[in-house]
Amino acid sequence: MKPRYAFVLIALAVGLVTLSVMLHRQVLSKRFVIEEAFVQVSVIVLFAFLVLLVIRYLGLIWFSYLDQLEDQELPEMRQYPLVTVIVPCFNEGAVVQSSIRSLLALDYPRYEILVIDDGSSDDTYRKANQLAGQHGGAEVRVIRKPNGGKSRALNRGIRAARGSIVLCMDGDSKLTPDTMREGVKHFLDPSIGAVAGNVKVINRSNLISKLQALEYIEGLNMARKAQGFFRMVNIIPGPIGMFRKSALFDVGLYEHDTFAEDCDLTLKLLLAGHKVVYERRCVALTEAPEDLLDLLKQRYRWTRGILQAVRKHSPLLFQPIRATANSLILWYMVFEGLVWPAMNIFANAFFVIVGLKYGMTELLFFWWMQLTILDIAAALFCVAIEEEDLKLALYAVYYRVFFILVIDVCKVMATIEELMGREMNWGKLERKGRI
Repeated sequence: MKPRYAFVLIALAVGLVTLSVMLHRQVLSKRFVIEEAFVQVSVIVLFAFLVLLVIRYLGLIWFSYLDQLEDQELPEMRQYPLVTVIVPCFNEGAVVQSSIRSLLALDYPRYEILVIDDGSSDDTYRKANQLAGQHGGAEVRVIRKPNGGKSRALNRGIRAARGSIVLCMDGDSKLTPDTMREGVKHFLDPSIGAVAGNVKVINRSNLISKLQALEYIEGLNMARKAQGFFRMVNIIPGPIGMFRKSALFDVGLYEHDTFAEDCDLTLKLLLAGHKVVYERRCVALTEAPEDLLDLLKQRYRWTRGILQAVRKHSPLLFQPIRATANSLILWYMVFEGLVWPAMNIFANAFFVIVGLKYGMTELLFFWWMQLTILDIAAALFCVAIEEEDLKLALYAVYYRVFFILVIDVCKVMATIEELMGREMNWGKLERKGRI
């Protein structure tokens, strides 16, 4: 993306946000005629929260832009190292062959594909084994093990890997041809321990999946790109992550005590001093849930898993001097996972109740409007950087009014149950085989 286009988008974001805040303040100024202390305090807190959100959005856009300026084509390597691609599978019979075939189409001189069948009860092993063997510069191996969960399956693959670089992916994902070639270049820098890839939704068939396509581009990849500027991406996505194998052994591989093993491993790498970067050209296409119930199950697990990972490393939250960068990362995750969802639900409920009680329902309208403007500005910026379909930005209105509120309710419920210590299981999602 040309720099002048980025400046136009940033200027648009600043201008629209400023206008929105001015309108919001005009409406909120009427609140102080209400004598109820709770209403007055709530208005002040919500306005401060709005300012924080504006800073958050503009900060992510700015650092994403700076990372984009640095995002030049890395030089071609003289000798490409052997890379091991690990594909953990559990009941992925509908998509496993498509995933393997996509891997065989990768533009890379020599690599191996390890399919780890984690005790599937369907025909995953049989279908994967049909493609075992040598395919030009790529070799497919299939390993079967008793069911033990994704983290144990990944560790089994890492221990069996012959390559010095390991690419971990999901069995229901598909990689684009240049993914491995682009990602491996970062490991010329010995300080780089891992590369977080760019996850995109492949099945954009209905409103829910299209909103997730926007969410992955704006809500997830924009944050990773901004963090990538500091070489401190805090969550390497499950569908696409590349690792220096020695770094994985350095931190003890994946652990099994959270439901977000990707988040936990990334935090361990950062705490051990390894740098984690983002590469937008490492693209994994993943199948997103197409109905609301499956989506909520997925986000419930994500939320509880991330909370488990943060709690596991929580002592660093209170060591801002000794572990400044890592402490900031954890506080950012607390804000994204706990504070923001709770405040968003509170704001919507507050404005509905106060609006009905005092006849000022425009408060809710302006609250939605200002956040929607932020989302539209961020969506335009991210669509331009990702060279995505501009139509996705149009879904920003549905994204704010409907999608985010539903997800935030799910996050808050998951948080409450995590704090209560309620048991949960992995919650395997049924795939449609869209890949």
